[in-house]
Amino acid sequence: MIERTPILNFFTHLILFIGFIIAVGPLAIVAIAASHNIADVNKVPMSLIPGSDFWVNMKTAWTTANLGPKLLNSLIFATGVAVGKVLISAITAFSLVYFRYPGRHFIFWLIFITLMLPLEVRIVPTYAVAANVLSPYQGLLDLTGITWLIAKLTGIEVSLNLGLLNSYPGLILPLIATATGTFLYRQFFLTIPDELTEAARMDGAGSLRFFIDILMPLSRTNMAALGTIMFLWAWNQYLWPLLVTTDPAHATAVTELKQLIPNIGGLPEWHIAMAGTLIVMLPPLAVVVLMQRWFVRGLIATEK
Repeated sequence: MIERTPILNFFTHLILFIGFIIAVGPLAIVAIAASHNIADVNKVPMSLIPGSDFWVNMKTAWTTANLGPKLLNSLIFATGVAVGKVLISAITAFSLVYFRYPGRHFIFWLIFITLMLPLEVRIVPTYAVAANVLSPYQGLLDLTGITWLIAKLTGIEVSLNLGLLNSYPGLILPLIATATGTFLYRQFFLTIPDELTEAARMDGAGSLRFFIDILMPLSRTNMAALGTIMFLWAWNQYLWPLLVTTDPAHATAVTELKQLIPNIGGLPEWHIAMAGTLIVMLPPLAVVVLMQRWFVRGLIATEK
């Protein structure tokens, strides 16, 4: 039963309005500041009436930070991470739900515990692996004495080295594993009736066909929800792209916004910085608007 009283309706709408102001207020200030010149932005308080320099500031921000190629890099990075997380999560959850092997529950909880280890906590070992993907194998060879033995017998020093810095694989691959996506898919797969699984087996569908032809189409909304969340997460990443892309050719749009703020001395041109921020916000905003219906459906389906 849903209570419908004037007082309850008033407070409900009041809370929604306050939440709307908190969420949209900063975005409105960014847009207004992007339309002013530097003198108007530095006034206290800044005028909340939009100015006339919006398109001039947008063009200046676009050229100063070279945002065209950087937005493309961000799009490749965010899309690669989102697609990778969706596929890896679906395959992992499929294994945990539909295959019976010792320790699968332990593996699930081990994956789930990694939720307490955000990227910032494991940034150093992750960077070390990206700098040399083969470093674990090199360490194993050193530990077992194989490198010493080869050097003793042949005089050849074994050094395994495969770096991914300043490359799209280096940006994407270390981030595609996700406990959140695995948990999301696992909860959905557990809602699939056993009768459907048995019917697929009776029709001669193997594990791979069942996964591709039945489970994946059924989980379209979950894919949309997870893909949207992970796209936004990857797009907003600053620390990881900053570490692994010393080459400006692979820099992302978020990291390049710093070009709009002077490092030493000088007065920051906040109107240009706000214009650049607005440009960088537009692609993820478009993704949210386009995927909103599928995003909500995916979250509701997971809760069921």
